[in-house]
Amino acid sequence: MAARPLAGLRVAILATDGFEESELTQPRHALDQAGAQTFVIAPHPGEIYGMKHHDKAGSVKVDRTLADADPKDFDAVLLPGGALNADALRVEEKAKQFITDIENAEKPIAVICHGPWLLVSADLVHKHLLTSWPTVRDDISNAGGRWEDREVLRDGNWVSSRKPDDLPVFNREMLRLFAEYRDTQINRGERRFEEVA
Repeated sequence: MAARPLAGLRVAILATDGFEESELTQPRHALDQAGAQTFVIAPHPGEIYGMKHHDKAGSVKVDRTLADADPKDFDAVLLPGGALNADALRVEEKAKQFITDIENAEKPIAVICHGPWLLVSADLVHKHLLTSWPTVRDDISNAGGRWEDREVLRDGNWVSSRKPDDLPVFNREMLRLFAEYRDTQINRGERRFEEVA
């Protein structure tokens, strides 16, 4: 794999207050290190705060609000977990429309922990096999998805994991999926990316 296999790839990180800190910051760091451009997109401007399980943790700056973000400007999406974050995000109509547009364009989606709640509420999981935090299993199954208890699952343009302990393998498979998408776009001549450094 090239030193910067994701050079020029634009990744939207959809999140709001109460995200699981490690599930946003560690994948974001991996993406940035691989050359991607990452953008935190939230319902409100300013900052959103993270959680370390049940305790408040650090915050991150919001790069764009959902009202100002156009899915056409992005190549992939990361959905971090955190029960508060995922439960609040799933009722945001603009978040549901954003992720639906990404899915309809067959762009890659990486989701972990409680993150699939947005996919459930957007009526997208019936197409996919995925994993999640165990308490999300019934929501996925009731929405027509197929759930398995595995540290990482790849299904088409989705990659999913269960929890912070899965982050090393989740990050690896997310980078692989996003790089495959980037290479496919280049090979089809559908998108030009900056040169890999």
